[in-house]
Amino acid sequence: MEMNGKTVVDFEDKSGVDGGVVDVYGEDRASEDQAITPWTVSVASGYTLMRDPRHNKGLAFTEKERDAHYLTGLLPPAVFSQNLQEKRLMKILREYQVPLQRYMAMMDLQERNEKLFYKLLIDNVEELLPVVYTPTVGEACQKYGSIFRRPQGLYISLKEKGRILEVLKNWPEKSIQVIVVTDGERILGLGDLGCQGMGIPVGKLSLYTALGGVRPSACLPITIDVGTNNKTLLEDEFYTGLKQNRATGQEYYDLLEEFMSTVKQNYGEKILIQFEDFANHNAFELLAKYRSSHLVFNDDIQGTASVVLSGLVAALKLIGGSLADHRFLFLGAGEAGTGIAELIALEISKKTNTPLEEARKKIWLVDSKGLIVSSRKESLQHFKKPWAHEHEPVRELLGAVKAIKPTVLIGTSSVGKAFTKEVVETMASMNEKPLILALSNPTSQSECTAEEAYTWSEGRAIFASGSPFDPVECNGKLFVPGQANNAYIFPGFGLGLIMSGTIRIHDDLLLAASEALAAQVTEENYAKGLIYPPFTNIRKISAHIAANVAAKAYELGLASRLPRPKDLVKFAESCMYTPVYGSYR
Repeated sequence: MEMNGKTVVDFEDKSGVDGGVVDVYGEDRASEDQAITPWTVSVASGYTLMRDPRHNKGLAFTEKERDAHYLTGLLPPAVFSQNLQEKRLMKILREYQVPLQRYMAMMDLQERNEKLFYKLLIDNVEELLPVVYTPTVGEACQKYGSIFRRPQGLYISLKEKGRILEVLKNWPEKSIQVIVVTDGERILGLGDLGCQGMGIPVGKLSLYTALGGVRPSACLPITIDVGTNNKTLLEDEFYTGLKQNRATGQEYYDLLEEFMSTVKQNYGEKILIQFEDFANHNAFELLAKYRSSHLVFNDDIQGTASVVLSGLVAALKLIGGSLADHRFLFLGAGEAGTGIAELIALEISKKTNTPLEEARKKIWLVDSKGLIVSSRKESLQHFKKPWAHEHEPVRELLGAVKAIKPTVLIGTSSVGKAFTKEVVETMASMNEKPLILALSNPTSQSECTAEEAYTWSEGRAIFASGSPFDPVECNGKLFVPGQANNAYIFPGFGLGLIMSGTIRIHDDLLLAASEALAAQVTEENYAKGLIYPPFTNIRKISAHIAANVAAKAYELGLASRLPRPKDLVKFAESCMYTPVYGSYR
């Protein structure tokens, strides 16, 4: 339909389950507070329409649409279906030999044709997840200044102090539901990448849409630039951020306070703010400070903990016993390590009805100075102190393994190859099926490879990693390593919060997400040694996680969307964005 030189897109009102609304474009509004009525939106025609990633269909515009909307001659004569476009692009992507080239091609597609980008990602998730997320996103952040094309997301720097509300209002979308924010100080295991950390919020939010069904227009990536201590970047003429050392102390926390209060002022009480890749000292402090006043979630502390706990719960079917029957040893006592340890202790405490302090005694941590023991308590950072148990000091990991005799070994150290042959062989000598999780990202930082874990344990290890590894043949059997990837948890977790209108995050919601994910592991998966389900079913998995999280939020009185839908799984599915082309009239 043509009105005043603009294309008017009619969105068909299809009543969904329990009040869900699915429109022909997949820009689903079920997760928003608004009346369920048919509505229209107008977009530009002609050349401008083709430059609008949300509405551009490329060669999928029909001849009738090309005539009606001034596109004739602007495209080659052929008309391709969306499926044929997908087939063509996958062929091109597979011809690239370098992962970073695939990443750049995917980012170009996202800026050109949003629906096709998400269709590719959803339909080929196992192949493309390592391209748009770990491990390739790490290299992309390292080279962000060189591959920088068109800005994505919002940059808030020290220069904008006192004007953050003005900056937020510059973003074209007003109905934001999820913000992923980083300050770039601890990108994966790569350290301080400053402003170039933007690749992380952009990548995370593309997964919120592809894997969790949160519509793209509701997602906002933000980088807070307070400088960088990375000397290489400061001397790089192509570095795109502030060329100064990091602000710390009061200056830093004043900027974050303005950011947090302004976000809530602009987007409301139910805006989900996900912290990504903040350094340990800031991550714990910010989470503790804002969790009672904002809907905040730290993916490195809480998301990692939830996905690892899920793997442990699932692994019990292979290694036997309950969580309380096992001993856990961590290499790494930062955000991820202490976050996982605390959630394991919480689950043990709830299942056995014992005090949290008692449950913590089953969990031991090793940091750069050795085993964390009570004699070190005075010199420990506050988040490590709960793990300082009575024991003689032990300097090395191998000594700690021999002393503690763990059944589960977990690596969150960002120290590649830290799980040596001796360490794995010692674990295998003490356990029929040692559970070994090498969680550090990217691949170069992994504590050991899948091949090393299986070979050194003579095929008896249950293994999962943070970055993907190929299947391994050992002793005539094919082992498929699991990936303890936060992408299993945070998209479905976020959808559950949004669709229930949850206003605060309680630890029980993380336990609900873990249990929902563990329940999705099938006997067929276990037969291959997997403790996580394949990513091919991730949208279904996310719907179950969202439903379980929402159910717990309603039970705890944290949900504000009333009445509660009867079937939460079906409601979650009805809320999910689907990247299917619509028809222009």
